[in-house]
Amino acid sequence: MNTDDVYMKSIHVPIIIETDEDGVFIVSCPQFKGCHTYGKTIDEALVRIREVIELCMEDSEASDHLNTFVGFREVEIVSGA
Repeated sequence: MNTDDVYMKSIHVPIIIETDEDGVFIVSCPQFKGCHTYGKTIDEALVRIREVIELCMEDSEASDHLNTFVGFREVEIVSGA
């Protein structure tokens, strides 16, 4: 085995993509507190959120305290009742 080999760990984390009133894509990762970014396009926002997630993972304190993703659901809200 070559000592220069680097072992990479791949993880999958949930992200949330939204648009604001100006059409900017806002992306957040609920597994890390304060992990969010934006982009003018979805592709740009996805590149940026990967960078932000990597930074969060490098922060040993943040990566030791990952929130546990349970699931995603929608709820119906009836207004005007």
